[in-house]
Amino acid sequence: MRSKVLRLIMILLTVVMGVILVFQLVWLSRVYSFEKQQFHINVVRVMNGIYEDFDWANFGTATKESIEKIDDKTYLMRVDSLPAYDVLERDVQKEFNDFSLNTESCVAVYNTKQKQFTFKTCLFVTGKEDVAKSLVAMPVIKRDFHYIMLSFPHRDSYLIGRLSFWIVSSLLLLITLIGLAISLFYLYRQRFLYEVQKDFVNNFTHEFKTPLAVMKITCDTMVDENIRKQPERMAKYADIMGKQVEHLQKQVDKLLGVAYLEEHKILPLEKERFSINEIIQQAVAKVEPLVESKHAKVDFKLSENGLSIYADKAHIEQAFINLVENGLKYADEPHIVIETGKEEEDYFIAVRDNGIGIETKYQKDIFKKFFRVPTGDVHNVKGFGLGLNFVKKVIDAHHGKITVNSIPGIGTEFRILLPTQ
Repeated sequence: MRSKVLRLIMILLTVVMGVILVFQLVWLSRVYSFEKQQFHINVVRVMNGIYEDFDWANFGTATKESIEKIDDKTYLMRVDSLPAYDVLERDVQKEFNDFSLNTESCVAVYNTKQKQFTFKTCLFVTGKEDVAKSLVAMPVIKRDFHYIMLSFPHRDSYLIGRLSFWIVSSLLLLITLIGLAISLFYLYRQRFLYEVQKDFVNNFTHEFKTPLAVMKITCDTMVDENIRKQPERMAKYADIMGKQVEHLQKQVDKLLGVAYLEEHKILPLEKERFSINEIIQQAVAKVEPLVESKHAKVDFKLSENGLSIYADKAHIEQAFINLVENGLKYADEPHIVIETGKEEEDYFIAVRDNGIGIETKYQKDIFKKFFRVPTGDVHNVKGFGLGLNFVKKVIDAHHGKITVNSIPGIGTEFRILLPTQ
């Protein structure tokens, strides 16, 4: 339950961080649009200022038709006659300074009679190469009147520079949110590992507590002098002791196997060719005592054709044992059906049971190490949550595939596909 609450909190925080980022991007977009609009207004003001600095009788007056916007970087202002170039350059620079439009800009005068620029210069441009490039890039736009062109080759850089504070603050916010997200993920992972570890310790304690208690009682009974005079009872208690020791040995072997896999990452295989049907029957025979104690029924639907594979016999057998034991655990009157056959280019092995089933939301996790499906009582079924994890590793090591199909209250089918070669 605590994991679900923590997961829900993380999802909500992730949504909140996403909303914050979206709002930040929208805000940046609006600020950029505002700066574009303000830039256009300032350019128009500069042009109107230039008109005011001129002699209106000679150069005309500023009207909506006098100023023409070619694109975001190029503006034209119509004049009735050509101005003095040195005066024009001085006035343009003055107007730029008045409106704090100190960005790289070029000024050109178009002579309609000559159909070309008769004057070009750049303001606030550093470096001869930049000046030359900017001047060459100025387009000649043919008109039937004289005009003054203002061009802003680095207008985008200027606007981004104006947004530097917002961009830096947005990046800092993004970094902060990423750091927070990483911290939350780390916290969630640590919490998850803590709960897994706690469940493992609880299962471990329960798994070993009962056999040890039985062994202790058995030992105490066997040292009684009266028992020594009763060979049949002595043999019975010795048999009990042996079974408990064997049970503990199996659990220890599982833990050691997991530790080995964690260290080496790759499951070592000693491959040989053998019959699938034969190895399945051997696996069931090894759990026969458990089958009898549970009064279980095991049916076989084995392929009549000889199905032989090249694989690690011991690992494949243990994988089948784990699946059968899993089917025996989760049913009051277990009924297990094992089927083999060929499916396209692979052999399939299906193990079906009539157990309590697995809810869909847990099916993707059942092959994870230490995972156990919640049943309301963590100790009602023994185990460490290692059996299916081992099965998955064995099948993966053989380049096979295992799937699960389960209906709660009906039963579960594990289906294994193994390559023929």
